[in-house]
This record gives sequence, structure tokens and C-alpha cells, in this order.
Amino acid sequence: MIGIDTNVLLRYLAQDDPVQSAMATELIEQRLNARNPGFISVVAMTEMAWVLARSYRLEGKEVAAAIERVLQADGLVVENEQAVFTSMIALKEGRGSFADALIGALGAAAGCSCTVTFDRKAFRLAEFEPV
Repeated sequence: MIGIDTNVLLRYLAQDDPVQSAMATELIEQRLNARNPGFISVVAMTEMAWVLARSYRLEGKEVAAAIERVLQADGLVVENEQAVFTSMIALKEGRGSFADALIGALGAAAGCSCTVTFDRKAFRLAEFEPV
């Protein structure tokens, strides 16, 4: 297994650099597989979602579709896949940002009764409560 950095995921998804995108596609679609997967950390997933929204100006549903594509790739293993999936659904449904949803989902998975925040937008997610 090898780790995959955010910039490789972005080149694969965006296909916006002829050389790097081709290299990322060849890696993900040809060289990686179930026996020799690429590992995607939750940090890389969160950074990817942020860059797609901020730099590429994608809407939440489009970012959620990109996350779903990564989750469905046969040659990729995503850290805390269930929490990432749950967060992708929250983003797709417009209940909050991917990062907020992931913070809440990881807290819940760790046994937290809630996650406290000052972020009013995060209150749309069931895992969050005001301080």
C-alpha cells in the first residue's frame, strides 16, 4: 500500500494538467488495485474537498460526487471510510460542510456524545451542539 497525497487526487479528478493528470490516472486506474491499494487519509480527503470548493469553485453536490468517486475506486482505501461516506452524504444533502460533518462523524465514532462548537452552520448537523 502507498499513500496518496491531495495533489494526486486533484489531478486525477480535475484532469487539468496534461502531464500530472495522466500520471495520476495511470497510477489510480492501472497500477493500484485491491491487492496493492493506495491509501487516502481523512486529512487528504478534507483538503481535497476544500480545494475543490474554494479553488475549483465546485458546488457541494459536485464536491460530494468527487468524494463518492474516490470512495468507489477499487484501488483506493480511504481512512475511516464510513465517516467519510456519512460526511459526503451530509454535504450532498446541504446539511453542512464536508469538514464539519467529518469532525462530527469522527467524534461520534470515537464515542463522543456530541461535538461542541461556536459555528452556527455546524448546528445543522446532528452531532453538534453550542458550547
